[in-house]
Amino acid sequence: MGGTWTHTLLPTGDYDLPMTLKSGQAFRWSLREAGWEGVIGRRWVRLRQAPHGIRAETASPVADWTWLNDYLQSAVDLAAVVRSFPDDAPMRAAVAACRGLRLLRQEPWECLASFILSSTKQIVQIQQIIAALCQRFGDPVAVPPGHEPAYSFPSAGRIAQVTETDLRACKMGFRAPNLLRTARLAAGGELDLDSLRTKTAEEARAALVRLPGVGDKVANCVLLFAYGFQQAFPVDVWVTKALRQLYFPGRAPGAKRLREFTQSHFGPCAGYAQQYLFCYMRSRATPGPWSAGPITISGRHETAPVDGDQRL
Repeated sequence: MGGTWTHTLLPTGDYDLPMTLKSGQAFRWSLREAGWEGVIGRRWVRLRQAPHGIRAETASPVADWTWLNDYLQSAVDLAAVVRSFPDDAPMRAAVAACRGLRLLRQEPWECLASFILSSTKQIVQIQQIIAALCQRFGDPVAVPPGHEPAYSFPSAGRIAQVTETDLRACKMGFRAPNLLRTARLAAGGELDLDSLRTKTAEEARAALVRLPGVGDKVANCVLLFAYGFQQAFPVDVWVTKALRQLYFPGRAPGAKRLREFTQSHFGPCAGYAQQYLFCYMRSRATPGPWSAGPITISGRHETAPVDGDQRL
């Protein structure tokens, strides 16, 4: 499916594109020879780091690039965000190791569905599951001539029409009924994801954790990566390690103590600080994970996550 080649340069500074796209926030980006390729909404996109910004290319006409600026959060004043972090040794080390890391702003349904599918899976497996889901139930999007097909993420309404067997064929296992039930709640109007934008973080979290397959960690990922609630502080294996090793060495704080600490210590951009700690711990365990293609992180199960599910 070919289209009209369109490109632009999004001016931005201090933005590490590879680190951001492979930092466990989104799962539809792959590194090709010509750049980072993915699908945002109904557009195939290729992104490349440029000296003074991010070069973006699509295979369909684009008159207004606001949607991409919003997704990449390229206008965020990262220096101001970093200044809001606590001035302690762990955060200074995390900022130095992960300079230019940004938070993305994703479409809520895709973000929610992706994190329901992420439980106890490694990144490469999550990518494979989501790719199969999109190929089977998404719509084709315009790609450059000769490029392999690409597909949009299927809507809640589309997934609600299929069977659990159909979803299990995408290799998602026990996550299939959770995704299907959540899609049917959204398609039937019992779950209004758009309305969560107008609620407090606590109200939105309470609505999310009532959904099948959604615990506190998945809910906080969605609050942070789809809605931008900075109070949301996802705590998984890597963040638990960061908190215990960097802030409580030689001690064994429980989940309640860690939760209280995250709520009081990290300031108004706590969610951003969490992402820096998450990526810092991964970089210490696996040197240089941002420089190559798909990341496979082993050892995700060596410590039980705080709420029983995981983010990769």
